[in-house]
Amino acid sequence: MKAADKDRTTSRRQFLARCDLADTKLIPLGQDASFRRYFRLPTGQGTLLLMDAPPGQENVAAFTRVAQHLCALGLRAPHVHQTDAEHGFALLEDFGDDTFTALISAGEDESELYALAIDVLTTLHAHPQAAAITMPPYDLGRLLDEALLLPDWYAPALTGKPTTAAEREAYRRIWQKVIAALPPPATTLVLRDFHVDNLMRIPGEAGPHAIGLLDFQDAVIGPVAYDVVSLLEDARRNIDPGLVITMRRRYLEAMPLLDIDNFNAWYPILGAQRHCKVAGIFVRLAARDGKNIYLQHVPRVMRLLQENLTHPLLRELTEWLDERVPDRHGDVPKSGIATLRQCLGTTEPTNS
Repeated sequence: MKAADKDRTTSRRQFLARCDLADTKLIPLGQDASFRRYFRLPTGQGTLLLMDAPPGQENVAAFTRVAQHLCALGLRAPHVHQTDAEHGFALLEDFGDDTFTALISAGEDESELYALAIDVLTTLHAHPQAAAITMPPYDLGRLLDEALLLPDWYAPALTGKPTTAAEREAYRRIWQKVIAALPPPATTLVLRDFHVDNLMRIPGEAGPHAIGLLDFQDAVIGPVAYDVVSLLEDARRNIDPGLVITMRRRYLEAMPLLDIDNFNAWYPILGAQRHCKVAGIFVRLAARDGKNIYLQHVPRVMRLLQENLTHPLLRELTEWLDERVPDRHGDVPKSGIATLRQCLGTTEPTNS
């Protein structure tokens, strides 16, 4: 065991001791794309979850604040029993294993589950206090930084050549021009990773309160369309186009005060921005962190991006992509990941 891992194990046990759970068995759960780890703790009163979120890489305090805010809005985030923000630990309510992804895989009605997810979003977005929490704005700088993950990570891995400073600047200016052409967006609390992997069914509850929310610690105040895009243009699974149309209509019909033209203007642009970001993130996870499993989703992300590139505002972005990554519709080659690792100064994946 590495020294850092040993220290982290010791810190976990010290936190549990302060929670009077020193001798409780820890059952590790599957690791996700973040630096967080989760452990299930069986107790005499049921199970709890331990969230291990290393400081400097994750933010326990933000998770707690957003969880409390969502509950105050009538939604369902895990109850936070105890925290140690300084060392990056939280003891959470356990929602179980019934993610919407698992339920769909088990044969449950996909349309009903997506309808419930849309209803959660409309409950959040229609609430007058949704944005009454101090969170970072999803502003131009943040949108550009995320979009730049494509030239910084995806393009070099696909082509085996680093993106030049001139190419990167041209790409940045294209995105800056695109976003400047849009009207000021209607805004709300944006959870940012709102998709079926992060939604859970809670037995015994009804309506939006029956849907447990996960992975919201990076929430921002930004365009209302973003989480709808996140749900309906899912990087990790295919969704029937007819279902997408139906769910988008369900959202708009439940939001009578929303400026539909504003929503429709932002929707495809945010879709393209998110897919550029996610393609870069999935490659970074492989090249830097050794999490190669996410590379299987990159062709889907590129297909979704291509669908959004039909928007007139994205013509120059299409031209940049056609010139820099013309063969972007296939898998990322292993040789490209190896080249990126060499550029990072390592041939072995790291966890930092």
